[in-house]
Amino acid sequence: MTRVSESQTANVTGRAAGHPSVSMALGALFVSASAVLIHLSGASPGTASFYRCLLALPALVPLALLERGREGPVPARRRAVTLAAGALFAGDMLLWTAAIDEVGAGLSTVLVNVQVVIVPLLALLVDREPPPRRFLVSLPFLLLGVVLASGVAEGGAGGSRPLLGTVHAVLAAVCYSGFLFLLRRGGQQGQAVQSYLWVTVAAAVASLAAGALWQGVDLAPGWTAVGWLALVAVFGQVLGWLLVAVAAPRLASHVGAILLLLTPVGALVLGWAVLGEHPSPLQLAGCAVILASGTFATTRSARDS
Repeated sequence: MTRVSESQTANVTGRAAGHPSVSMALGALFVSASAVLIHLSGASPGTASFYRCLLALPALVPLALLERGREGPVPARRRAVTLAAGALFAGDMLLWTAAIDEVGAGLSTVLVNVQVVIVPLLALLVDREPPPRRFLVSLPFLLLGVVLASGVAEGGAGGSRPLLGTVHAVLAAVCYSGFLFLLRRGGQQGQAVQSYLWVTVAAAVASLAAGALWQGVDLAPGWTAVGWLALVAVFGQVLGWLLVAVAAPRLASHVGAILLLLTPVGALVLGWAVLGEHPSPLQLAGCAVILASGTFATTRSARDS
């Protein structure tokens, strides 16, 4: 990335501190582009996971150095947390990508997004952060929206190996939830950009190692694939997850988990716009339920706090 783009990214992440809910929502929407772009790349799970992290480093390193000059380095104990988050992120990327073919995109999307339950539960058990009653009221509607948007209600639970795919998707959900919990925790005391850089480095290394052992990593996938994966790095890793990493520590755990449900909504819209996939009326209804329930939970939370 150029110096201009790095400056623009720094401005975006700077504004994230002042408007964390908006920034989290934008980050989730940027992340939603990853699924379509990875599909267009044709890369294997290990190859896509490794390259999307590797190609993000040229943009993240200068931003992290700027932050280090202002706030100092990340303490070693917190760095260990970020490395664990990166390993979990790699596990999520590899397992979920495999589950898409094995159990179908619909059910894999439902299962991985049970993070909306697991992340607040982790915050309750570890940080003693109880979710508000309005979140508990909206939770069944949020889950219903995810089910409808995924297409499972219309036979979207197909796949080549349903049982194995379900196992992979559940494990991906556990990894995803742990990653989100640790990502939020890693930035709560500052140095969020540096923490996210360490997450990305750990995810690249773990993706390379685990991908090579599991389904293989192609270190020379071709310029076309690299081009698409570079776009994944820009939209998913730099703009998307960096915004999430900066905004998440400033939000209640349940609010961040709800806003990340915009990712499957955005992926559905992009699939229609880019790949020519046509969402059904039930899927559109699911998106509406997610948006309405999420707006209710998050805006009421902000008003009452």
